[in-house]
Amino acid sequence: MQKMIAIINVIAWAGFWAFGYIAITSEDLTESQLVVAAILAFAGLVTGILAYMKLVRSSEASGYAKGSNQLDAEARNQAQEEWGK
Repeated sequence: MQKMIAIINVIAWAGFWAFGYIAITSEDLTESQLVVAAILAFAGLVTGILAYMKLVRSSEASGYAKGSNQLDAEARNQAQEEWGK
């Protein structure tokens, strides 16, 4: 499943960069073609971000990547109570 998400991630980012470049630099597009290119670039951006975040979460959960240094709720509350002392 992770390989499929990684492939989706690569395709989504490639679509974002390709259609974003077309939308920004092309001078001979009609307005509807420009809107379609911008929508496809935005869809690639959103899909790429979501796929990347899914990959990061799954790699942290599997132990492949080092987890973030976030505090659990109890430790965070204790630190906030001691903040003003």
